Amino acid sequence: MSLLVVGLSHRSAPVSVLERAALAADARTKLLQDTLAAEPATEAAVLATCNRIELYADVDKFHAGVAELSTLLARHSGVGLDELTPYLYVHYEDRAVHHLFSVACGLDSMVVGEGQILGQIKDALAVGQELHTAGRLLNDLFQQALRVGKRAHSETGIDRAGQSLVTFGLEQLADGADVDAWAAGKRALVIGAGSMSSLAAATLARAGVGEIVVANRTRARADRLVEILGQAGVPAARAVEMTGVADELTRADVVVSCTGATGLVLTAEAVAAALGEDFDSAARAPEAPATLSDELDQHAAWVENGSATSAAQDRAVRRVPARPAATGPVRLHLLDLAMPRDIDGAAHRVAGVRLVDIESLAEASADAPMAADVDQVRTIVADEVAAFGAAQRAAHITPTVVALRTMAADVVAGEIARLDGRLPDLDEKQRAEITQTVRRVVDKLLHAPTVRVKQLASEPGGAGYADALRELFDLDPQTVAAVSRADLNDPNRGRS
Repeated sequence: MSLLVVGLSHRSAPVSVLERAALAADARTKLLQDTLAAEPATEAAVLATCNRIELYADVDKFHAGVAELSTLLARHSGVGLDELTPYLYVHYEDRAVHHLFSVACGLDSMVVGEGQILGQIKDALAVGQELHTAGRLLNDLFQQALRVGKRAHSETGIDRAGQSLVTFGLEQLADGADVDAWAAGKRALVIGAGSMSSLAAATLARAGVGEIVVANRTRARADRLVEILGQAGVPAARAVEMTGVADELTRADVVVSCTGATGLVLTAEAVAAALGEDFDSAARAPEAPATLSDELDQHAAWVENGSATSAAQDRAVRRVPARPAATGPVRLHLLDLAMPRDIDGAAHRVAGVRLVDIESLAEASADAPMAADVDQVRTIVADEVAAFGAAQRAAHITPTVVALRTMAADVVAGEIARLDGRLPDLDEKQRAEITQTVRRVVDKLLHAPTVRVKQLASEPGGAGYADALRELFDLDPQTVAAVSRADLNDPNRGRS
């Protein structure tokens, strides 16, 4: 196993960089195809969410793999390699497994314990399977990650450690008030009809909003979401075209936006116009960029501390400025869950507006308390990583053991054929008894060595036992490779 992951997330990079590096669906497809075409990689999968972009690959050379995967991420994200490199992290073999399992359990999420990441991992695997870039290793890895994540949520109280980004975002909009009391009777506009927007609409419905309007680029998807809301008992739900957003904005109390748009969906000027306020675009105050030395210091701190980075270090890496409070009573609440962002960050300067986006959520979540259950989940992850490594190492020797038993069966068949030539008068019963006796002898001689070699191969450092077995029994490498290919091409492998 030579698993390598190269990526960046909310822990290693500021939101401004994550936003620019976000990958559209077609870019992910091209990234996977180009990764597989690269010499060091034989399998590839991309996990891309609103706060992480990770490229997983099975590589035969570590340093060449890191260089190639980093270059490909830079090329397809549109962020220059020199600029992107300080924010990248690298995990290899067991550390890469540990990282994905931690991600699947929600330990590495912006909101610890959130469960949406499981759906995103499932989608990443489905894309890899559809494009045939996920082979035996990544199929096994991602399937196991899904099982580990489900186990963490079913066996521990990790769900109490955090919520979904939608719930957390609404809590930030409510600014300390009870979300249900705050949402009661409000008019909500949901822009987008994907999984996150659908979750937002359902969450708002449960919170008791008076009306939900769904706007989406494809009207049919907006209609479908409204239909689902109606089936769930939300009568005051309707769909509009994207061209109707400006009018709906004048009537909305809450706006949640999460689309796949590459540009802004709501500008600060549009928000101001909806509220009848003036907005001076010249008043925009761009955030001062960090110096190169600051970036390098932050990256060094991340590399040194890994995923155990403290909340204070997390805040230093993100460098999130505090949002100034909107002047006067809040008339419009904006929740932007898109990456890159849908809503102009300058909208929070409009009087009467409260804006919560991925950037401000990152700042708020850095101080969020973590439940004691997190330690239990970490134990589960450690145990599952060890079990996965043992299973992969044992699987590595299986083709060699199968080839050995195939060779032994061929030897038995040859000797029985030779016996037939020397003793042609044997009746069928005698021949069958002799054949069975020889097979039992061979099986007994091979049983203990093959069982023991599988046990030894499953332990750390046991990869060499397959080579030793091939050398000792002079096994044909082509036979072993054929067994491996047959296993890899099994259509049921890696699917549940």
